[in-house]
Amino acid sequence: MKFDTRDKKPKLYSVLILTAAAALVIAGVMLWGGSGKAAAVCIVFDLYLAGVLALLVTAFFRQIGYNPYSYNTIFYFGFALFVLTVLATHILLTVMVINSDGVIDEKQIIYRLMFSAKNYMLISAPFILVFAGALCVSNISLIRHEGIRLVNVLGILLSLFLVGGELFLFRYDYYVTGSQREVMIHDLISNTFAAVYLYFECMVLGSIAAGAITATHEPERNKDFVIILGCGMRKDGTPTPLMRGRVERALAFYRRQREETGKELIFVTSGGRGANEPISESAAMKNYLISQGVPASQIIEEDRSTDTYENMAFSKRKIEEADPNAKVAFSTTNFHVFRSGLLARRVKMRAEGMGAKTKWYFWPNAAVREFVGLLTRHRFKQAAILLSLVAAYIALTLLSYYR
Repeated sequence: MKFDTRDKKPKLYSVLILTAAAALVIAGVMLWGGSGKAAAVCIVFDLYLAGVLALLVTAFFRQIGYNPYSYNTIFYFGFALFVLTVLATHILLTVMVINSDGVIDEKQIIYRLMFSAKNYMLISAPFILVFAGALCVSNISLIRHEGIRLVNVLGILLSLFLVGGELFLFRYDYYVTGSQREVMIHDLISNTFAAVYLYFECMVLGSIAAGAITATHEPERNKDFVIILGCGMRKDGTPTPLMRGRVERALAFYRRQREETGKELIFVTSGGRGANEPISESAAMKNYLISQGVPASQIIEEDRSTDTYENMAFSKRKIEEADPNAKVAFSTTNFHVFRSGLLARRVKMRAEGMGAKTKWYFWPNAAVREFVGLLTRHRFKQAAILLSLVAAYIALTLLSYYR
């Protein structure tokens, strides 16, 4: 899977065209379809869902080729899984309609769509339980090694949210009686809750996929510069295991590129000096590189940054001063690659990331922390999609009662 091989950003306008075409065909079948219109409508809708799924999967791979460090990468993957489950349930509905001899009609499509978010929660429940259990185990190990802090229990909190959501809907939706109005209000509440849960579950699954793809990616060995992102150091100014892992990952890439292509590269050590640090993070990484045989002439220090955004912005300036057309990579810890790449794009720098390994119990909780950080980005886009989902499920619920 190659990154940055496309110059054109994928668009999903074709989904709108496909939706309009499917609506026209379904309307035509409803008007002139005759006795077999129920099965015809179901088949057309299945083909429509298959087309949407194909477009989402295609957009996902094209997005990786254009820019893998993007909210769109998460969105395309997460919602492709959802559309896949909807397609599977509607294929079953189509089979039932064909075999029912007219007993089941095309109106069942509305019911299936109305309950599609809840069905997705039901289908994905086993995975959610396993995922939440694994998160809790890793968090308990992390707490045993590093103590109780808010950032060390984020995985447990996410697990409680995911499992609690499943349990709430199961209990709330288990049995309902009353007037049609009371049942409708119940369905409005449960479908709205399921729509919100659906969005965040798709985001979680998409983030896992995007994080795994970018963390395990090996950049093409044609780079001119590699940025090493700083993190905390020891009191004596030597790298912590986390920082050393990032430097070693960059060193391994540097040596492999030199062996395979003969091309040298320049290291950019990026990180300022904290209030209680004896030297800058940049200097600590430079000292370590020199101890590993890297000439000082192949190292550029960027020692003013205080966070990842500044790492990328200030390093970009250093690189452009040396070579405006340089090919760039960056090295950080595996859980941090995706968000670092996103920030690199924010400063308009194309750079391929590489991830250094970390302890098994540290990675899942750190990945959750990165996920929470991602949720704070693209707030308007996320709000628009979430509100659109909620509005769609409210409309479907009302339509099922008042059609």
